[in-house]
Amino acid sequence: MLLLTTLGTLTQIRAAADELDRHDPSPADAVSWFEEKPGKFRLEVYVPTKQDADSARAIVGAAAPELHLIQKKVKPADWVAMALEGLPAVRAGRFVVAGAHALKREAGGRVKVWIEASEAFGTGHHGTTWGCLMALESVLRERRVSRALDVGAGSGVLAIAAAKTGAEALAIEIDHRAAAIAAINSRQNRVANRVRVIAGDGARYIAGQQFDLVFANILMRPLIRLAPRLVPAVAPGGTLILSGLLRTQAPLVREAYASRGLVLEKMIPKEAWQTLVWRKP
Repeated sequence: MLLLTTLGTLTQIRAAADELDRHDPSPADAVSWFEEKPGKFRLEVYVPTKQDADSARAIVGAAAPELHLIQKKVKPADWVAMALEGLPAVRAGRFVVAGAHALKREAGGRVKVWIEASEAFGTGHHGTTWGCLMALESVLRERRVSRALDVGAGSGVLAIAAAKTGAEALAIEIDHRAAAIAAINSRQNRVANRVRVIAGDGARYIAGQQFDLVFANILMRPLIRLAPRLVPAVAPGGTLILSGLLRTQAPLVREAYASRGLVLEKMIPKEAWQTLVWRKP
């Protein structure tokens, strides 16, 4: 694992981060930026290989030529250890998501979802996962969810949260390693009997099926490409929750789905991210 860092103005750093996020697939495993001191912002880009580092440099250079990326090696073991030790519990409505180290300190009253930091995306800390959980909270205040579909399930956190509130959930993840982790997480959360995990392209599994709740927390381009498959999978009166989007990307996704007979009920912002909540009449 390699870490690329640089300092710059807000305009420069945001331009570079947005350009990295637009690339699909991106050479970066993770991109973050924050204000280090007044007027100075830091960009951090984690990449798996030197070739990916070169690609990331080219993308950043095109977006903000003034930025100079400094590279250093990060030991994988240190990365995992810091993640496990540093992640606090995340609360989203009735849900609390955390690893065992933090979950054991949580008092009762919330729906506890046990997710350890690992290779699969989705610990609840990312703005997109939090947005999806808040959207689920909003749905549950109005009605019970019976059948849920989670496309691009990652760690399985969303499918597990739905299952813990009574739904039968189908979790689809194209990455076989992530799917294996999602299956482990569903067993650890004692909902394996209500969560079915499928590894690979799940299009053939959902053809002809309908769900009263569909999550798709992926990326802008796959969301637009999958619109013809996702919309038919939502039952009449059901909800479609889309995330994995920067706020700047949300208008393009709204355009792709608004023409398919859905009603946009709400948008849930979190930092630079946006979650879209749709209802099928």
